[in-house]
Amino acid sequence: MQDIIFTVLVLAFSVILHEVAHGYMANWLGDPTARLAGRLTLNPLKHIDPMGSIILPALLAITHSPILIGYAKPVPYNPYNLPGKYDETLVAGAGPATNIFLVILFGLAIRFLGADVSQTMLEAFAVITYINMLLALFNLIPIPPLDGSKILSGLLPAPLKDGYDSFRMLFERLGVLQGTLLLLVIFYFLSPYFTVVLRSLFVLLTGVNI
Repeated sequence: MQDIIFTVLVLAFSVILHEVAHGYMANWLGDPTARLAGRLTLNPLKHIDPMGSIILPALLAITHSPILIGYAKPVPYNPYNLPGKYDETLVAGAGPATNIFLVILFGLAIRFLGADVSQTMLEAFAVITYINMLLALFNLIPIPPLDGSKILSGLLPAPLKDGYDSFRMLFERLGVLQGTLLLLVIFYFLSPYFTVVLRSLFVLLTGVNI
């Protein structure tokens, strides 16, 4: 049970860092929406979505689901305050980039500090690394409302961008919960392949087989 609680807490905090990164990037680019809404904080009460941050991850962990995912309240931003061509792309990319930073930080700690720290700490580092790797890769999938869809939209040439944005708008009308549930269904069938990729990247980074 302690392992489940720790895993859910790591997931919740990693998701919060992911969302705060969006807000800081938007604020840095000139959009104060998240700052004015009080969302540039690590206070979990400002970010936690009861279903996405606690109930869903806990259910997935308790049932030993092959996937463990969750979400926080999306940090708001105003695209009209982001006039740069790639501003929205940078805001979208800030979340996964934060998770990737944590993956590299704790993954390299496992590789280079393994002999100098306790087994308990190594296991904690492994959980942090694996969860953030999962969050980064999952959010980079180019299906709305995931960050990957906004990143891809910002990088596509104009003719393809218009068609893709129409698809994004249609998908986003489902809402956060419905869209997430649909993504989970898709991800469930892809999870065997996704798990292979995750484990391969984990071993490559840490030198530890799981």
